Amino acid sequence: MTDLPSHREVPAAGLAVARRRLLKAGAVGAGALAATTLAGGTAAGFSRSGRPVLTHGVQSGDVERHSAMVWTRADRPSRMLVEVSADPSFLRSRVVRGPVLSPETGGTGKLRLRGLPTGADTYYRVTAEDLDGRVTSEPVTGRLRTAPKGRSDVRLTWSGDVAGQGWGINADIGGMPAYTAMARRRPDLFLHCGDTVYADGPLEESVTLPDGRVYRNVVTEAKSKVAETLDEYRGQFAYNLLADSVREFNAVTPSYVQWDDHEVVNNWYPGEILDLPEYTEKRVDVLARRAFRAFHEWHPIDPKAAEDGRVYRNFAYGDHVEVFVLDMRSYKDRNDGDAHRDGSVLGERQAAWLVRALARSRATWKIVQADLPIGLAVADGDAGAMEGVSNGVGGAPGGRETELAWVLSEVARRQVRNVVWLTADVHYTAAHHYSPERASFTDFAPFWEFVSGPLHAGAFGPGDLDGTFGPKAVFTHAPPADGQNASPMEGFQHFGEINVDGPSGALTVDLRDGTGASLWSKTLQPE
Repeated sequence: MTDLPSHREVPAAGLAVARRRLLKAGAVGAGALAATTLAGGTAAGFSRSGRPVLTHGVQSGDVERHSAMVWTRADRPSRMLVEVSADPSFLRSRVVRGPVLSPETGGTGKLRLRGLPTGADTYYRVTAEDLDGRVTSEPVTGRLRTAPKGRSDVRLTWSGDVAGQGWGINADIGGMPAYTAMARRRPDLFLHCGDTVYADGPLEESVTLPDGRVYRNVVTEAKSKVAETLDEYRGQFAYNLLADSVREFNAVTPSYVQWDDHEVVNNWYPGEILDLPEYTEKRVDVLARRAFRAFHEWHPIDPKAAEDGRVYRNFAYGDHVEVFVLDMRSYKDRNDGDAHRDGSVLGERQAAWLVRALARSRATWKIVQADLPIGLAVADGDAGAMEGVSNGVGGAPGGRETELAWVLSEVARRQVRNVVWLTADVHYTAAHHYSPERASFTDFAPFWEFVSGPLHAGAFGPGDLDGTFGPKAVFTHAPPADGQNASPMEGFQHFGEINVDGPSGALTVDLRDGTGASLWSKTLQPE
C-alpha cells in the first residue's frame, strides 16, 4: 500500500484510488473471491501450488510502549515472517519469525513484535514463507504507532456494529466507507467496541430501499446463513476483510478489540438454549466457544494481556490515556430483567479488577471501553427481558445495575477522577451525562458516556434512558421513527473521536458521521 502523508488528515483525493479499486473488484468480491480461500479457512480449501498468498491483509493491535501484536492470514500452510523497520524504505530492518499459518487456525497467525521504539511509527512488512523455504508470498506492508511516553497528544477513534441487519459490503458506495473516513483522521488507536461481525445475520445480494434504490451486497458462502460451525464463524470475520477500506484502515491503525453479542448470536448469555428454527445447534455455550476461537484467530488480540486470557485487559497509552477493555458478554446472567435480585454483567472478578485497575492508574484520563451502554434500556424481545445493564424500570439499582452501582460507588470512594465511558451497540450516536443530582442512586461521581455506531450496519434509535444513574442525553443523532434500520446509504453511520492535548491534558470528543463530519463536540478539562 502507498505510504500515507505524515500530517493528520489525508486528502480525500488520496483515497479515491481505493474506492475505484473496490468498484472494479465488486464483481470479483461477489463471485471469484467467494469461490476461493479468501472467504474461508478450511483445511480442504488451502491452495497447494504456486506461491503463498496473504489473503486478508495485515492488522496490528494491543500496542504498548515497546511492543505490538501483528496479524495476517495465508492461503496455505506457511511460516509468517515480519520485517520491522523505523522507516518506510526498510533500508535498515530486522526479520522476526512468526508462527506457522496452518489449517489449525484457519490460516491465521499473529505474533508480538518487541523492542520497538516508544511513541514512534514502526513499519512492518509481512510475508508467508512456504514450509520448504523455497518461495515466499508477495509482502503486505503496515504501519503502527507504539504507546508514547510522557504528555503526548493522543488521537483515537471508536465505533462498533459492522455488517449487520442485512447491510454488507457495497461496492457502489465504496465498500464500508466509514473506515475510509476514519483513515483520513489518522488516529493513533481504534477502539472496536464489539459486534465486530454479525454471525447471526445472513445477507441477500440486493435489498430494495423504500425510495426504490437498490443496495447491493457482496455475498459469500459464509454470509448466506447463520454461523454455527467453527469454519462458518471464521467466514464471518473473513468477510469484512474483503473490503479494501477495512484492510487499508487496519494496515495503518492499531486496534483494541472487544466482542459483544453478534459475534455469536443476538443478545446471547451463557447457558442460553436457543428457540430459533434457523439454528440446528441450540446450545449457546457450544456456539460461543466456536465463535470465541474464531474471534481470537481473526483479531490482533494478545490473550496473554487479558486478565483471564480472554478479553478484558488494560493498556497505558502515555501519561494522559489508559484504556480499560471490558467483556460485558461472557459473564452475564439471564436476560430476564428481574429488578428484585442482584445481577451480573461483568462478573465479580472482572468488576473487582476494573475498580483496582482504575484506582491504580496514573493516567489523566481513564477510558473505559464498554460493549454495552449503562443507562439505555435495551429490551430482549417483548416479555420484559432486558439485554443490557439497565433493567428499564428506574428507581434503586436492581438486576445488573447492582454490579455497576458497586463499581461506580467504589470508583468515587477511591477518588478516581476523569473516568470516561465509550461504547457502541445501540446503532446511533449520543452524548450521555450521568449525575447523582438526577439519579435514584446517588453514591457516585458525575461522568460522561459517549456512544457511537454503527460503523457499517443498520441504524436505529434513539432509545429510552433509565433514571437509576441520572443520565441525560445531551446530544443524539439517529434516524427518524419511520426510518429505522436505515441502510449505510442514509447518513446515519457514525464513529467517535477523542483528542487529548499533550501540554494541557484537555480531552475533546467529537461525534462524527460516516463521512467524518463532526456532528457534536465538547472539550473536558481534567480534574
